[in-house]
Amino acid sequence: MNPTAETQALAQRRLAVVKTQRSQDWLFHKITMIFSLLVLVSLAGILLSLAVNAWPAFQKFGIEFLWRIEWDIINEEFGALIAIYGTVASATIALVIAVPLSFGIALFLTETCPVWLRRPLGMAIELLAAVPSIIYGMFGLFIFAPLFAEYGQPALQSTLGQMPLIGPLFGGATNGIGILAAGIILAFMVLPFIAAVMRDVFEIVPPILRESAYGLGCTTWEVVRYVVLPYTNKGVIGGIMLGLGRALGETMAVTFVIGNSQRLLPSLFAPGTSIASTLANEFGEASDFHLNTLFALGFLLFVITFVVLSLAKILIVRTERAKGAKT
Repeated sequence: MNPTAETQALAQRRLAVVKTQRSQDWLFHKITMIFSLLVLVSLAGILLSLAVNAWPAFQKFGIEFLWRIEWDIINEEFGALIAIYGTVASATIALVIAVPLSFGIALFLTETCPVWLRRPLGMAIELLAAVPSIIYGMFGLFIFAPLFAEYGQPALQSTLGQMPLIGPLFGGATNGIGILAAGIILAFMVLPFIAAVMRDVFEIVPPILRESAYGLGCTTWEVVRYVVLPYTNKGVIGGIMLGLGRALGETMAVTFVIGNSQRLLPSLFAPGTSIASTLANEFGEASDFHLNTLFALGFLLFVITFVVLSLAKILIVRTERAKGAKT
């Protein structure tokens, strides 16, 4: 075979390889696109099914459904305000407690923890995320609630309960269950998720940035404040939103300790309810219009979660734009 023929054969083989690779790339692109669209279709299907089944409740009560406090199954008079308040209040309490603790845990594991302790302590934090929610609920009802009623609530009443403005939040009977107890149990549940995400994003900071800051004489806190946090703020916010999403939708643990009472009282010690716990308690026995109302609560929970995540995304985008403007 002459050199010209060999060159042509080699060129044809290369062309065949290129065509095969392009075909594989096209097939891979379409398969991954189908997987992505499948998620969107499933999400749209869930939202549509919730909206269709919830429509009779929204048609009867309209936008007033959001601030009605009635929950009368016999007379079919319903409102979502009590459940929304319990959901938002318990999730807010959980974040107020869990975020500082998670930040401290992640900071210790990545900056000051001895090397021999870093791995077992990190694994212990991650194992907390594997504990089923019903175990947290049983712990809250049978162990935490009696201790909280005997020691925690009286202490809060004698201190914060005596302060103006916030005093009514810590009044009432000290029975160990209520919105505050649910928020504390939720804090235990979301803490490992937030701490694990914060630790992972703190670890991706290039070592040269830390070493440069320490070389300039910065303290550990200054390194974290001016180097680590600006570099990882998107991941930190994402971890917090992950914990908030878990707190908003948690069912069994909240059902055990929130009290499951359709009453709206100013005290955080008072029993209340959340959207998820209301669905868990009443969905099995609901029928007709009562069932439509529960679907309406589920739709509202979906909307609340979507709004929260959207606000988090907007915050991240604005943070990135502000960072780019400074540079």
